Amino acid sequence: MLATFMEVLDTTVVNVSLPHIAGSLSASVDEAAWALTSYLVANAVVLPMTGWLSSFFGRKRTLMAAVTGFTLASFACGLAPSLSVLIMFRIIQGATGGALQPLSQAIMLEAFPPQDRGKAMAFWGLGIVVAPMLGPVIGGWLTDNYSWRWVFYINLPVGLASLFMAKLFIFDPPYLRREGRGIDYWGIGMLALGVGALQVVLDKGQEDDWFASHLILTLAVVAVAALATFVIHELRSRDPVVRLRVFKDRTYAAGVFLMTVLGFVLYAALLLVPVFLQTLLGYPALAAGIAMAPRGLGSFLMMPLVGTVLGKFDPRKVLAVGVLGASWSLYALSRLNLQAGYWDIFWPQFIQGVALAMIFVPLTTATMDPISKQEMGNATSMFNLMRNLGGSFGIACGTTYLARRQQFHTNLLGAFVNPLNPQVQTMRKGIETAMIAHGSDPAAAVRQSYISLWGMVQRQASMLSFVDTFLGLALVFLLVLPLLLVMKKPKHQGRGMPGH
Repeated sequence: MLATFMEVLDTTVVNVSLPHIAGSLSASVDEAAWALTSYLVANAVVLPMTGWLSSFFGRKRTLMAAVTGFTLASFACGLAPSLSVLIMFRIIQGATGGALQPLSQAIMLEAFPPQDRGKAMAFWGLGIVVAPMLGPVIGGWLTDNYSWRWVFYINLPVGLASLFMAKLFIFDPPYLRREGRGIDYWGIGMLALGVGALQVVLDKGQEDDWFASHLILTLAVVAVAALATFVIHELRSRDPVVRLRVFKDRTYAAGVFLMTVLGFVLYAALLLVPVFLQTLLGYPALAAGIAMAPRGLGSFLMMPLVGTVLGKFDPRKVLAVGVLGASWSLYALSRLNLQAGYWDIFWPQFIQGVALAMIFVPLTTATMDPISKQEMGNATSMFNLMRNLGGSFGIACGTTYLARRQQFHTNLLGAFVNPLNPQVQTMRKGIETAMIAHGSDPAAAVRQSYISLWGMVQRQASMLSFVDTFLGLALVFLLVLPLLLVMKKPKHQGRGMPGH
């Protein structure tokens, strides 16, 4: 869990430090953003290969190599004298970090008997759900009080502790030691090319106006062609780098799709809420991070409870309650306005955290229930990859939809701001009178009155675009409820269940 927590924390902890990194290394914020993109691309490329790496080199050896590489790369990122060096070590950090989530999840699922997997996933899931919320708070505090370099240095003690415990307590199961497989060079190449190109498209698409950019269009074609070739090749290969036949199990396939949707909504909301708090409600970066803490608190309190009682209930029912709760929380966020207070934001966030715990734990337990131990590493790799890709799709779709709806509402509201509208005349005269009373020139007061009115239009249009986006995310959650009927009830019941 320490290794996973460290890796997930690093996906968000750098975000708030980007302006400081750009200024320190004499780069623009757009150039510094490649420190995020390079990490995500490398991470996405390695994630699906983790099952093959652990079977080829051994799970314990792969885990320790990944933790060591991630920790050393973090230290090197902190020492980076230029942006190009920082990006190079961020690529190494992303590549080594990509193996940490699926490896640690596979180890936890194997270490506990099926009836106790709910408890195991609850405690492991705390790292997955809480780390993205702590990232902006820790990143903002370290950057404000020390330096952006400490955002990377904090990984050193966590990495060393994880390495020490992995050495002492983790051992490879016998079947992993016996297994010998060939190297699927074509599969690895097509996977790296396809997933890498797709990640860049999702990360840079909105910024470059999507397919109006020749680079984005080219990369999208490359991604589709490479991934289609990869799927065909893997289904025919004798030693595939990713065993896609695991998707034949309908419970696993439905569970992976649900996790993709969870990533889509979770990561989109994680990005949009702090932007809403800072741009419209005027929260400073650190205060915005703290205002998001109730979500982490809800998950922190609920996850152990869900893991403990999961064996007494059908995981699909717990999952349905979680989906409804998460959808309601997003609907509540869509009811906010520019006068929203702290408690108006607290309760939807807290309920969302509770709901995420009720989704993550039963979903992981039910999805992995039909998977054999031999396939666990491969299955967890795809499970985590699709959550991350879902997150990338969520961020890309969320930011694009937000921008498009803001344009729509600006045009709609702006049409009412004209000299013939009596309300506009009244507001404009009020602003002009106030400015002249404070000594402003009458001509300047007239100009400023129109500027002020336009600012009001933009703020209201922005608020309405956030309302539309949160409501859209709530509907996305509701649409996946029928998929729960596709999943089978887990065969392995918890202790105390009838017939166990």
